[in-house]
Amino acid sequence: MTPEDRFPGPEQPHSGPRHHQDLDVLPYGSYYEPAEPAAGYGYDETYSGYGGAHYLEQHWHADDPQGHPGSEPTVQLGTLRQDAQDLPAGADAPAPAVQREDPPTIELGLPLTETVNFPYPQPEPGEAPGPLYVIGDVHGYLDELHAALRQASLIDADGHWAAGRSRVWFLGDFTDRGPDGIGVIDLVMQLAAEAAAAGGYCRALMGNHELLFLGAARYGDEPVQSTAGTASFLAAWRLNGGQQHDLDRLESHHISWLSRLPAMALEDGHLLLHSDTTAYLEYGTSIADVNDAVHQLLADEGADEWWDCFRRFTKRFAFRGDTGPATVHELLAAFGGYRVVHGHSPIPYLTGAVHADDGAPPLVPGPYIYADELAIAMDGGVTMEGRLLIARLPLN
Repeated sequence: MTPEDRFPGPEQPHSGPRHHQDLDVLPYGSYYEPAEPAAGYGYDETYSGYGGAHYLEQHWHADDPQGHPGSEPTVQLGTLRQDAQDLPAGADAPAPAVQREDPPTIELGLPLTETVNFPYPQPEPGEAPGPLYVIGDVHGYLDELHAALRQASLIDADGHWAAGRSRVWFLGDFTDRGPDGIGVIDLVMQLAAEAAAAGGYCRALMGNHELLFLGAARYGDEPVQSTAGTASFLAAWRLNGGQQHDLDRLESHHISWLSRLPAMALEDGHLLLHSDTTAYLEYGTSIADVNDAVHQLLADEGADEWWDCFRRFTKRFAFRGDTGPATVHELLAAFGGYRVVHGHSPIPYLTGAVHADDGAPPLVPGPYIYADELAIAMDGGVTMEGRLLIARLPLN
């Protein structure tokens, strides 16, 4: 059965003009992806990497140990990395970097405050959990998120949780490029509280744009050392679609929630990641270790360490090509599960269908299953006229 058969997909609202820059911008020399793509991906060259919170605080159960929910490197202030086809004639491409692992994020930690009243019956001992859903990159497109959640029957007409004991994971990248990143964060936090009250849950991973957004808010124009020279979080954030109105509306409860998001999770044998990279292995050999390491880094380390974590999260395309299945197996061997589910890299870039001959938006019929069916990509390219994807797992 093809993705088209499984995911016919409704017409979605249009929040405004899309930025065609759909991949994160990296400093020159940072992330060259050495693996040659497999036949059929449509690539002639190997791609580089260039190319309500307060509600939750009021309604969260402080004593429930199970209650927690749950790219772009900066713009260097110098030369930006180029794709191979953009290099001057006769120039050698940057030396391939050894593809290894990516960083973790932060567990959401203990619940926050007050007692929750449960209007729904709680599961009996041994009762099966509710269905599992994953949601790809949102990037500030709040209207599209509302429409997709409504289509999946996860919210009602008023925008409140309507999925009972269902389990929902957002795969990160709530802000930047789209019109209302803070509105997206507020909605996810609201749904997290409402889902908990219904006996389900709504949780989220930290994406590279969360790291970038938090870094811009915390460090601004403070110089950081990138592999290609001096950069700053604020400059990188702006280059990669940062919206000033989101930064102006960022409050302490948003920062607290975002900074505790986990980097990875395991649900029903699905290893959930934001980025399609192996950089997570550089932060630990278990999910708990990775999440703790990132959490500790964001709590205690300085701008350079934050920057390094951000640039690692921005790596992509580790699972495509001939070496993709082996790379996925490496992650699964370390962290468990039988399949990786990720966002971060827009599906049109994975399939080679970025530009249609007639100028039409890229066709994204649904989640993209690849790497010998070991990986599922969930970034439908909402920033480039694609789709904001929601899928119920497993996909067979």
